[in-house]
Amino acid sequence: MATKAKTKASRTAARKSSRSPASNRQRETRAASMNAIDLLEQDHRQVEEWFDEYDELKKDDARKAELAEEICRALKVHARIEEQIFYPQAREATKDNDLIDEAVVEHATVKSLIGEIEAMEVGEELYDAKFRVLGEMVKQHIKEEEDELFPELQSTKLDLDALGKELAERKEELMSEMQA
Repeated sequence: MATKAKTKASRTAARKSSRSPASNRQRETRAASMNAIDLLEQDHRQVEEWFDEYDELKKDDARKAELAEEICRALKVHARIEEQIFYPQAREATKDNDLIDEAVVEHATVKSLIGEIEAMEVGEELYDAKFRVLGEMVKQHIKEEEDELFPELQSTKLDLDALGKELAERKEELMSEMQA
C-alpha cells in the first residue's frame, strides 16, 4: 500500500515538473499546433493528474465537487472528439476494427458511470467508490490507447498534424459549449 502511494506521488510530481506553467489560452494555442497523438496524450496527463489529486483529498467536499465536475467535463469532451473525429480516421488508417470497437465500448461504459456520478452529490454513499472506479477505468483505457492504438497509428500514412488541428478546434468548440 505504501509503495502504491509513493508511486502515485512520484507520478504526480513528474507530471507537474514536466508541464510548464501556462494559461488556458496558451495551452489551447499549443494544442492547436500539436499532432493528434500529442494532443490526446496531453488530455490523458491532465485527467490523470486530476484523478490523483482527487484521490489525495480526504474531507474537502467542495474541492472534490469542483474536481469531479472538471474531470467529467474533460472526459465527455475527450470522448466526443475521439468518437466523432479520431476513431473514424484511426479505423480507416489502421483497419483495426477490434481495437477501435473496444475503445468505443469503453467510452460508453465511462459515459454511463459519469452520468451516475453527475446525478449524485459528493459525500453520498458510493460516490467516492464510483469516482475511484471511473479513474481506474479511464487509466486502463489510456494505457491501451497509448500502448496499442497510438503506436499502430504512427506506422500509417494518416496525417497526424492535420488530425491534431481538427481535434483541437472541435475540442475548443465543445469546451465553450459545455461552459456556457
